Amino acid sequence: MALKANFTKCSLIVPETRCVADLLLAGISTDEWRQRIEIDNVLQKKTRNSAITYASLARSRLMTMDAPLWQLVRDGTSPEATDGALAATIKFSPLFGQFLSTVVRDCHRRYLTELPASAWDDYLDDMQRTHSEMPSFNESTRVKLRQNAMRMLQEAGFIESTRHLVLRKRQTEPRVLAYLSEHQEDFVMECIQA
Repeated sequence: MALKANFTKCSLIVPETRCVADLLLAGISTDEWRQRIEIDNVLQKKTRNSAITYASLARSRLMTMDAPLWQLVRDGTSPEATDGALAATIKFSPLFGQFLSTVVRDCHRRYLTELPASAWDDYLDDMQRTHSEMPSFNESTRVKLRQNAMRMLQEAGFIESTRHLVLRKRQTEPRVLAYLSEHQEDFVMECIQA
């Protein structure tokens, strides 16, 4: 499993991911993609570069799955779209998924009411000790990873807020779980149900 730091630019970006899912389902060409993202600004970003970055990341995440999940993200309820985006993010960013599977799950097992403030940094340190292939991150990258990991936890309903790391119990949407089960996405299922 490649433990890349590939969520330094943004968090779950569910609204943008819904829009990108629509473009993927439409099967548009490279030129049409450029037109819709860069010219039409369908993601409604302030700058062209932001639009390109968000669209590229959402597409990369979604491409780890296939059309039935894209359809859930595009057409499903808000919780289904969030869980679909989360599932694709976990598959694309196993470093984040592993955090859910180990740290968040362990906090629930120990009946903790809050995620420890140092949980992410401790997790990164441990991963770097135990996975020789994992790169070492400079401080600014570590900060961005922590910020986006906490945002994703909040957006997906694992914690109350990024300021108050109160743990919440959440249920994964049944249609997303059914998709993951049907496609034998065992790692993603384990992580998303932390």
